[in-house]
Amino acid sequence: MAQWYLSYDSTQYGPYDDAQAVTHAAANPNGFAWREGFANWLPIREVDELMGAATPVVTTPAPTAAPAPAAAQAPLTRVTAHEIDYKVIGSEMQFVEVELDPGESAIAEAGSMMYKDAGIEMQTIFGDGSTQGGGFMDKLMQAGKRVLTGESLFMTVFTHSGSGKGHVAFAAPYPGNILAMHLTDHNGRLICQKDSFLAAAKGVSIGIHFQKKILTGLFGGEGFIMEKLEGDGWVFVHAGGTVVERTLGAYEVLHVDTGCIVAFHDSVQFDIQQVGGIKSMLFGGEGMFFARLQGPGKVWLQSLPFSRLAGRMLQAAPRLGRGGREEGSLLGPLGGLLDGDNS
Repeated sequence: MAQWYLSYDSTQYGPYDDAQAVTHAAANPNGFAWREGFANWLPIREVDELMGAATPVVTTPAPTAAPAPAAAQAPLTRVTAHEIDYKVIGSEMQFVEVELDPGESAIAEAGSMMYKDAGIEMQTIFGDGSTQGGGFMDKLMQAGKRVLTGESLFMTVFTHSGSGKGHVAFAAPYPGNILAMHLTDHNGRLICQKDSFLAAAKGVSIGIHFQKKILTGLFGGEGFIMEKLEGDGWVFVHAGGTVVERTLGAYEVLHVDTGCIVAFHDSVQFDIQQVGGIKSMLFGGEGMFFARLQGPGKVWLQSLPFSRLAGRMLQAAPRLGRGGREEGSLLGPLGGLLDGDNS
């Protein structure tokens, strides 16, 4: 007999046996379900084992006369992502080269392009180009979501307008690794830190993911808003330093430094937890809180968050004419003058 776990509003319930799970699912199908054998959490409505007994549908008679709409406008429809090829080149400072067939496109953040063939055309668009139809305000609202994540209103689309194969490359902004992930392998959705997205096949949606809990938003390292990548194509995510991939089982918990999270499945619960006692919080050097990730699902972690790298660089930079921090020097600033460190 299977053991089921149900999730509503980021709160998990269970384990339930088959009969209990069916009863709870019938009472409230607006959640997610998981059992052993599932790679990820699935919407309850998509699990035949739980929705086998179909809920009666209440129908209402059609009105005698339907009012005509004031203005007809094509609804927004999701675009199937382009099937692109790629290769990741380099070790510490990587870049990804995307290969496009005629008519295929890739999207990227402004300023990430390294090089492109002459047959690749660039176009700046509102949002991410993952939808068709809708009016100007629909596109503006879609693009406006990106402003909340600290990104630009605009993205750049690279389309191969020539013949044969075309290539365009996107470079990582600082030392680390580029992760190539096909969203169909991750239940069509990934939650990422705000500045990790590098590029993707056109058709992938780059949206926002809100942290519902106030403390998680305040102290979770990524604020209230993270990026949500949705669709059925390739996405390229950048992480600092070395990348670790962990697969968490149901209710398995992992404690992580808040800045070391790169991405995770939307089935993973992200929360924060106090480091420990007052002594650990004040003198432990790990801050007041760390991230608490609870499975099931996959998480990707980075060994060198950009904030940590920038902090070390700022700490070592010359300040107020006193020079930088001379690690291991007994003479301090005088040692810097003698060994040619300061001009």
